[in-house]
Amino acid sequence: MKDKKIERPIFPKKAIITAGMPYGNKDLHFGHVGGVFVHADTFARFLRDRIGNENVIFVSGTDCYGSPISASYLKLVEEGKYEGSIEEYVREYHEKQKEVLEKYEMSMNLYAASALDRAGEIHKGVSEEIFNKLYDNGYLAKASSPQFYDPDFKVFLNGRQVVGKCPIEGCSSDKGYADECDLGHQYMPDELIDPKSILSGKTPELRKVTNWYFKLEEYNNTLAERVDYLRANSNLRKNLLNTIEESLKPPVIFVKRKQLEGITDLEEKLPKHRTIDEPKKPSITFVFESLEDRDIARGVFDEVGVRFRTGKTLVPFRLSGNVEWGIPVPDKEELKALTFWVWPESLWAPISFTKTYLETIGKNPDQWTEWWHSEDSKVYQFIGEDNVYFYGIAEMAMFMALEGIKAGDKIDWDKINLPHLIANSHLLFMNKKASSSGAVKPPMARELLEYYTPEQLRMHFLSLGLSKGSVSFMPQVFMEEKDKQGPDTVLKDGNLLTNVFNRLVRSCFYTAQKHFNGTIPVGEISDSIMEESKEAILTYERHMYNHEFHSLIYVLDSYIRNMNKYWVNNMRVADTSDDNALRKQVLIDAFHAVRTVTTLIHPIAPKSCEKVREYLNVNENLWNWEYIFEPVYKFIVDQTMHKLKFLEPRVDFFEKHQSQISF
Repeated sequence: MKDKKIERPIFPKKAIITAGMPYGNKDLHFGHVGGVFVHADTFARFLRDRIGNENVIFVSGTDCYGSPISASYLKLVEEGKYEGSIEEYVREYHEKQKEVLEKYEMSMNLYAASALDRAGEIHKGVSEEIFNKLYDNGYLAKASSPQFYDPDFKVFLNGRQVVGKCPIEGCSSDKGYADECDLGHQYMPDELIDPKSILSGKTPELRKVTNWYFKLEEYNNTLAERVDYLRANSNLRKNLLNTIEESLKPPVIFVKRKQLEGITDLEEKLPKHRTIDEPKKPSITFVFESLEDRDIARGVFDEVGVRFRTGKTLVPFRLSGNVEWGIPVPDKEELKALTFWVWPESLWAPISFTKTYLETIGKNPDQWTEWWHSEDSKVYQFIGEDNVYFYGIAEMAMFMALEGIKAGDKIDWDKINLPHLIANSHLLFMNKKASSSGAVKPPMARELLEYYTPEQLRMHFLSLGLSKGSVSFMPQVFMEEKDKQGPDTVLKDGNLLTNVFNRLVRSCFYTAQKHFNGTIPVGEISDSIMEESKEAILTYERHMYNHEFHSLIYVLDSYIRNMNKYWVNNMRVADTSDDNALRKQVLIDAFHAVRTVTTLIHPIAPKSCEKVREYLNVNENLWNWEYIFEPVYKFIVDQTMHKLKFLEPRVDFFEKHQSQISF
């Protein structure tokens, strides 16, 4: 190791961390916490140790607006099950979410709510400012598009009040809504297959409604250039870039070849296009130069009675709607009484929350730009894979537009500071996709704490490898006895702390108390231990930089078990021969291992690591990565006066849940 030149990753001087926002009509289920928040919090805590607590802001909040929230609230009111205002309704869920996140040891600087209190006020102002800037610079267009209308209830239907089948070719979603499916595919309302109103159960009418749209489709080539740049110059996950790229295809229509039998004049009726006819495939592909041409072609196919499916492509991104519960859109060009669609305003909500937090600590809210745009800062956004379209495409294009970057501009990508996305795959439940609105109901995050500690769950969720693909969460406490096989997998990685590392730390303290007057013996750390520790640190750092959380858990597992084995093998020899010199050396080495592991585990199991630091009786520079390779003596204020805090028998640093302890 000493002879190797290792290139260490470079972290920004300042960082914003965001985590996906839960809806304001739901308590948190295990997927919210285990799929996004644990990863975001671990990285935020690591960065605080790595670049300084004052240089990291971690924000998130409750997504308060949108038709699902309004619909669920109105339903409860109509059924006589709720009497408060809609603000009181979302506040109740906001407080519940906040409480659960605190129980999981999340370290957000601000967990706000997009409709409540000072954060809500600032968010309204930010929304208005962004709209006006996009409008004034020509990035918006008003368009009349079909919207679903239920004549039985005499209301326009929004979002999830319409259910059908996604029109995108190859989509595996079993639920399509008004203009998006539950896998995040975007389309126009009149493309939805077999739509049904959730109010009447009947097929709704389509009536023209005028709204504001961001000209997202114009950024197709620009976004494609950015993907190419990121592939070559960033550590963004390749599956994320692939997902973005899938939506940057030209407008196409797929038609089963049997549908075209007997039709002879189709080519003449269609606008300019090229046809891809591969004999081995059941469908013929028609590729168009623009979205407008594709829509004309859809009309042609409808006229001749040909059924078809469309492909993924960029469509104008709707900014407004007519849901009463929403942030008002500024009145422009005789369009009045519109509110923001929840998705666009939720994309810039973290900016609002950043401004709110800066204000709470006495700083100028306008300093948010120093965190979101400066060259020495980076924004890391942790999201679920279903939301890549919104964050990876719509957000990026809008943020470029807000910076004055027009579609087709020549761009020096090295100088463009856009958010870095970390998209996790689905966290399944018992091998099935769980959803609070689906057939498989997920356990609530709060419920899990009745059987596992927060740190056991944090370790487990990080170990699952959601960067690679969907993984099942299979807690045995929710299984029937006949389905249980072997030990509870949820405890496997937590046991590394509660069993293996806990045993090593306790052994160090009890040995120091018995043989060295409750002090850490002073001496040189063995070269082999120092080198193995350095290697673990550097490998861990690289995995953290790449957000490969399952890999860093593997590094910790290997290092902790090796250090425990070193202790057991060598201390057995020292005790058998009563070799105090060997005992001292082993204890010196083991305390270095304890110091190293405690710092590396600190972002994952913060409370227990603080307890170790308290008993070591060392200062908080133990967490500071400026001193990551230094021995524990570096953090002792006065070595001549230093004593470990006395460890009573049967005291654990990393504790098991009470339900797991046999009495």
